[in-house]
Amino acid sequence: MDTEVITGASDAPGAVGREAAVREVLGRYFDGLYAGDTALLAGVFHPGAVYATASGGELLRLDMDAYFPVVERREPPAARGERRRDRIVSVDFAGPVTALARVECALGPRFCTDFLTLVHVAGRWQIVAKVFHYETSASGNAGA
Repeated sequence: MDTEVITGASDAPGAVGREAAVREVLGRYFDGLYAGDTALLAGVFHPGAVYATASGGELLRLDMDAYFPVVERREPPAARGERRRDRIVSVDFAGPVTALARVECALGPRFCTDFLTLVHVAGRWQIVAKVFHYETSASGNAGA
């Protein structure tokens, strides 16, 4: 996983700890997607989180009870021996308990740009919204 830019609130007390904690959550998010591990993903998403995209031409909005079975049904990139292609593009803070991360990852033929909104509740950072765009590679291997 490449980390490129961390911005915002860097001069606020505790900002370094917040940045490290958010990066750690994002790393587990990437690990969960790559392995298709919904238990790991459940640890980074708030139970009331929203998954949304309009890349297919219409709004697709799922809650976690609908999203996790989608993950479980697809063959994960790890099982196909795919090279990991995920990175943190940026993280911005809107205060001590709210962050927005822009990340990129590839799952099979889809290359995704995700905007992940995180909040610090119940003593930990949790993703409360995943809004993303994907493009599909004609070759079947995104980014190749």
